[in-house]
Amino acid sequence: MSKLTFKTSIDFVYGKPKIMVPGVRRIVANNPSSFTFKGTNTYIVGQGNDVAVIDPGPKDDYHYSAIMAATVSKQITHIFVTHTHLDHVDGLKSLAEATGATICGCSHSMCHGNFDNSSMVYNVSSDVQVFPTIQLYHGSQVNGSDWSLTAIFTPGHAPDHLCFELKGTGILFSGDHVMGWSTSLIAPPEGHMGDYFASLEMLARRNDVVYYPGHGGQIEQPKRLVKAYILHRKVREKIILAAVQNGCCTITDIVTHTYKRHDPNLTKAVLLTVQAHIEHLSQQKLVNIDCPVTKNSRIVASKVAR
Repeated sequence: MSKLTFKTSIDFVYGKPKIMVPGVRRIVANNPSSFTFKGTNTYIVGQGNDVAVIDPGPKDDYHYSAIMAATVSKQITHIFVTHTHLDHVDGLKSLAEATGATICGCSHSMCHGNFDNSSMVYNVSSDVQVFPTIQLYHGSQVNGSDWSLTAIFTPGHAPDHLCFELKGTGILFSGDHVMGWSTSLIAPPEGHMGDYFASLEMLARRNDVVYYPGHGGQIEQPKRLVKAYILHRKVREKIILAAVQNGCCTITDIVTHTYKRHDPNLTKAVLLTVQAHIEHLSQQKLVNIDCPVTKNSRIVASKVAR
C-alpha cells in the first residue's frame, strides 16, 4: 500500500482569526472529532468593506460570535458553501439572517441521486434544505470589491462539493475534497468513488500554489499531494479487488482481512469506504455484487478481473 505523509500541525486558537495571507483569514470552529480533525475552518475573504465567508461552520454561538467580531467593521455580502455537510453549514442560517448575505453554492437538487441523512455517518450528515441564492456551476465566478472566487465542481466526498479559486493568488479553498491531515471520507450513497477519482484527476491538471482545506492546515504542495492521494486510492482498490479474487465475498469480509489495524470507532466509516471502492469496481465490471449494496451483499470477481 502507498505511504502517505499527513500534515497534522496547524497554528490556531479557537475563535481567533488567523491571517493566512493579506485578504484571507481563518477561524477554526471548536468542533473537533475523528472526521473534523481540530474543527471546521471558516475563511473570511477580502480586505475592503465587503467580504465573503467560506463555510460558516457548525451551529455554535461562540463560533458565530467570532465570525461577527472578525467582520465588525465590514459587510459580509456573500457566504460560500463548499458542500452541505452539517459541520460546514449548520451555522449558515444564523449568519445569513444576521447579515443578509447572498448564499452561493451547489444545491442538492442539481446533483445526481436522492439523498437523506439516514445513510450518512456520525457528524457528516447533509442539510439537503440548503438552497443557495446563487446556484454555482463549474466555472461560475462571483466578484466582490477586491476579491473574485471561481467555483470548481469537485463531487466525490459529496455530490454537491465545490472548491473555490481565489483569482490571481494561486489559492484554492479545497473544502473536504483534499485535506492534508487525512484522506477524504467517501461514504455512499452521497460519496461516489468514481466521481472522487475524476475530481482528483482534474485538480492534478491544475497549477494551484496552495490549498486552504475545510479541516487542518494549509497544503503547500497541493499537486504532489493530489497525485499521492490518487495513487493511494488506486493501490487500495487493487488490494480490495485481490481480496475478492481470493475469496472475500462480502464487504465485511474485506474489512476484516484488509483493515486489521483500523480504529474500532471508525468501523462504519471503513465499511462505507470499502463499499465505495466495490461500487467503483462494479462500474468497471471487475466485480459483480448483489443489489441493493449492503455490508453483507455477496461479491464475486468477474471473469474479466481474473
